[in-house]
Amino acid sequence: MARAPAAIRWSAVASALVLLLLIQPSTSIYCDEDDCYDLLGVSQSANSSEIKKAYYKLSLKHHPDKNPDPESKKLFVKIANAYEILKDEATRGQYDYAIAHPEEVFFNTARYYHAYYGHKTDTRAVLVGLLLVLSAFQYLNQWTRYNQALDMVRKSPAYKNRLRALELERSGGMISKKKNQKHMDKNMEEDLSKELDLQIKGAEKPSIWQLLGVRFILLPYTIGKLFLWQVCWLWRYQVKRSPYSWEDASYLTRRSLGIHLDSWRSLDESTQEDLIQKRLWEKSNLESYLAEMRKESKRRR
Repeated sequence: MARAPAAIRWSAVASALVLLLLIQPSTSIYCDEDDCYDLLGVSQSANSSEIKKAYYKLSLKHHPDKNPDPESKKLFVKIANAYEILKDEATRGQYDYAIAHPEEVFFNTARYYHAYYGHKTDTRAVLVGLLLVLSAFQYLNQWTRYNQALDMVRKSPAYKNRLRALELERSGGMISKKKNQKHMDKNMEEDLSKELDLQIKGAEKPSIWQLLGVRFILLPYTIGKLFLWQVCWLWRYQVKRSPYSWEDASYLTRRSLGIHLDSWRSLDESTQEDLIQKRLWEKSNLESYLAEMRKESKRRR
């Protein structure tokens, strides 16, 4: 039982050390280990005129053009940095706050970097860079998923049967019996696999047109195209009262039933035609159809 209090004590000591290490950078991010006011030889209550006067006095003494001593040059760099911080009311206020609240490490650090680097960065450049990075990750992820899906499909019996059928078709039903048949089969498999159009749902072949960055660039075009499509739809079917085309009737039917485009395409043409003829985009027809489907489902049970 004596080990428990000892472990607690050591944990407390370690936590205190970590806290001290974290607290230290709260003010040192401004003037390293030095105090900005001490570097200029002024008090924390000094006004801007006194700070400016002290800086010019020290710069005459430690500027590299006035004093070639390497140590004096290092000191001048610190003095110039302290003056840059204290001459601006905003950064000086942040520094004073960091002195008064050293425990707010992360807040003080965030304010410092935002003040010195936030306004120097073009928001447009940040946006472009973010889109490029996200698009690159998206493209790599799509290729990884696509290749993994291809590997799984190529190991399936259905794929091997299709490959075998294509091989027989190309060879005219004759299979060679050479000693190096395995090597030839491997080469032929690579050639034949390129001819097979593998469409894998959920892991389509990557396309640059689907990338986030490209979609963002084409967003004005997409919005304009959507607006034009909406205007044409209203003119054709609301103003002129024209009958729906096959494509538009299919769209309305899919939307009414909540069917994905891939699922709709998997239906045979007669089923599609039957659903379109029911005019399910009209509420009464849809309710009747769903009620009929529920009755049919109960009957099969």
